[in-house]
Amino acid sequence: MDLSPADQPRLRPVPTDPDRARVLVVDDDERNLLAIRTVLEDVADIVEARSGEEALRHVLKDEFAVILLDVYMPGMDGYEVAQIVRGREQSKRIPIVFLSAVNKENEHLIRGYSMGAVDYVFKPVEPVVLRSKVAVFVDLYRMRREIQRKALEQEELLEANLKTTAELIRAEQELRIAEQRQAAIINSLPIVLYLEPLDRSPRWPDFISGDLAAITGYSIEQVAEKPAIWEERLHPDDKEGVLAALATRRETGGFSIEYRWQASNGEYRHFLDQAVLLPSEDGGPGEFAGTLLDVTERKALEQQLLQAHKMDAIGKLTGGIAHDFNNLLAAVLGGIGLIERRLELADEQKKILGMTRHAAEQGTELVRRLLAFARRQKLQPAAIGLKDLSARLNDLLAHTLGGLVEIRWDGMDKGWNAFADETQLELALMNLVINARDAMPEGGTITISAANRQAKDAAALSLAPGDYVALSVTDTGEGIAPAMLEQVMEPFFTTKPVGKGTGLGLSMVYGFARQSGGAVVIESEVGRGTVVTIWLPRAPGETAVLPLAARDATAQQTSRPLKVLLVDDHEGVRAMTAAMLSELGHEVSAARDGNTVVRRLKSGERDWDLLITDYAMPTISGSELLRKAREHAPGLPGLLITGYADPDSIGNRPEDVRVLVKPFTIEQLRAAIGQCVEPAR
Repeated sequence: MDLSPADQPRLRPVPTDPDRARVLVVDDDERNLLAIRTVLEDVADIVEARSGEEALRHVLKDEFAVILLDVYMPGMDGYEVAQIVRGREQSKRIPIVFLSAVNKENEHLIRGYSMGAVDYVFKPVEPVVLRSKVAVFVDLYRMRREIQRKALEQEELLEANLKTTAELIRAEQELRIAEQRQAAIINSLPIVLYLEPLDRSPRWPDFISGDLAAITGYSIEQVAEKPAIWEERLHPDDKEGVLAALATRRETGGFSIEYRWQASNGEYRHFLDQAVLLPSEDGGPGEFAGTLLDVTERKALEQQLLQAHKMDAIGKLTGGIAHDFNNLLAAVLGGIGLIERRLELADEQKKILGMTRHAAEQGTELVRRLLAFARRQKLQPAAIGLKDLSARLNDLLAHTLGGLVEIRWDGMDKGWNAFADETQLELALMNLVINARDAMPEGGTITISAANRQAKDAAALSLAPGDYVALSVTDTGEGIAPAMLEQVMEPFFTTKPVGKGTGLGLSMVYGFARQSGGAVVIESEVGRGTVVTIWLPRAPGETAVLPLAARDATAQQTSRPLKVLLVDDHEGVRAMTAAMLSELGHEVSAARDGNTVVRRLKSGERDWDLLITDYAMPTISGSELLRKAREHAPGLPGLLITGYADPDSIGNRPEDVRVLVKPFTIEQLRAAIGQCVEPAR
């Protein structure tokens, strides 16, 4: 709505000295404005704004050397202000420096730069740093104004012929100094300024300002000797689009294209190439004035961010799918177990049942691989001796690989003990060896080697500081194309023919390594082979974790019949678990949801020996149900069953409540009940 003149916000008086550069400071905190004014008032005239709206009114009226812009403000924040300033023709070239007290992560920095920021200054502001940064922009502003002023002065000198030769020489010297300072600043940045004739083909510039060799590996002289080099070294996937954009630049009066270009060292760099057409003063065809900016690092950060988001989303999806499959498999395997216990079967029937069990167990293995990628499986880490590990795997691998493939072990007797789940590590190595075998259809050599490493040896892997064991599986096979390297660890991606692989082998290895506190590195060269290295933490001293099977073996078991209340919203799992409990001799009362149980508790029905409940149920979780049940029946033993892989991730459960992971056998159920309920005396 419109405001009356009396109601409109009043702008602070702006200094009118035309010889002084202006700096616009935008911050809703009066103390910050005062502090910045104190630091910069002898560098430039300071114009203050306390909101984004006030800042935009100043930008409409005046010209500034730089804008110091607070990111977070009431109303319009810094990102919105920057976007509007960049969208306006008269102000889009004003440098913007963001002031921020938080959000130093790459994601926020990239967002700021994409909105047009040229730099970030983090609060509390260091006066020397702020003064130095602002002074650079003020100098650039002054140089531009100075160049403009000198140009006008020279025109007046030529027209009036009143200046002496000495004055002209002095002006030229000052201009040269200004150009040298500007060139020094440009040379320190990954950017090249150029002038290119309009109709030159193949394209190459007449003038270069900046260090062209630093970002391309070629000097301007080398480009002049072989002008076709620019088009020849364009990435094949980008060439068509780049040439099409250049074909229309004369009609459009400019262009802005991003492409990959092969530098002299063979590496592809990402360039942002922008130019505008400058008409010729003598009526000629004119020339393009442009900038070539190396944005390789920015693209790498964007790719890392996108990959992290993608892998996290896939992990959450696979974890949810695995939970549902565990419910289905629990019913299938439980039913098979009951049939085997209750019925006398003929040999043919046993064979059919055995095939059914095998198929269900394959499904269980598939779920484990999904959960390994999603990093949601329950691991039992322990100290693993590499020499013993190699001895156990050697015989197994010899039968698996066949006669065409030779397997070699290197460094197993010299490596540190690894700290990981031994079963999962064996499975991971088996997957890698089988992949290596499949990559060598004509046979070859697979080398499994161990090396002692430290986190600083692989800074790019973002490992926690400390010692690591690096286990490498090397083959002499076909290798992996560079374009596929980023995809091979994604679930369901495979280069094998249909029916020859699930695409979960490498993704399982990746998930296992990350969940164990390590990482996976793949190096490959087409035609030469592949090296997959698993980084695992070094075992702390002689520490070892007692495997789950050993703990279960020592668990107490109960043989007395119990009154069991069973709660599960999945009908198949509920029916099968109830049948297994009955088979064990217990009296079972089943319910499909927690609210029903709470009502029964309130009505006085409390004479149960054990409450067995699913964890993930609608309206009320198993953990919450246990807490509510104990409000009415204190001390009631409880057992949680869940299709999720990691019991430790189940929050808010009482400490004395055990967790049983689906799918489970009747013997595992018996053992779990024995751990929950004291045996009869």
